[in-house]
Amino acid sequence: MRALLVLLPVVLLPLALAAATPARADSACDGLTARLIRATGASLAGRAGPIAVFRAADAERMSLDCRKPARLVFGDLEREPRRPYFVLIGLAAEALAGARPGDVEVLALRLHQDSLLSGEPREGAAGPALLRCETGPRSDGLAGDLTVCVLAARASPRRRPVALSREGEAG
Repeated sequence: MRALLVLLPVVLLPLALAAATPARADSACDGLTARLIRATGASLAGRAGPIAVFRAADAERMSLDCRKPARLVFGDLEREPRRPYFVLIGLAAEALAGARPGDVEVLALRLHQDSLLSGEPREGAAGPALLRCETGPRSDGLAGDLTVCVLAARASPRRRPVALSREGEAG
């Protein structure tokens, strides 16, 4: 009986931790979603697991993938979006990564222009925010969007670098 009492915490502790992890992840995603809504003025259109989709007046698509590392995808139907699209990315960068919105807005504009000129995706960083922007027709799930920017927080020195590739994009 005594051996059973000693083993009980060893068996139950991993089960309790496993049950708490999804709830903690959902809570973290809820908090990030709320911060994004407050910072950008977007509204939540829906959420399924770690993916949240927003309605934003200044972007055709704004979706969040809460899985580590969390990232936001912004899409616009225009090859040359209006200025508020880039402002939205800056505001979101403040909520996601703690970056200065104006710095990320300028970075997004520059990367977009560079992508227009080169025809290739362009990446850059502004403080703690990483950004990848590309223009042109797409053949993936964002096929209708002619401008797509992916925003993520820069990894801390203890974590792996954030990949901003097309694979695993939100939305």
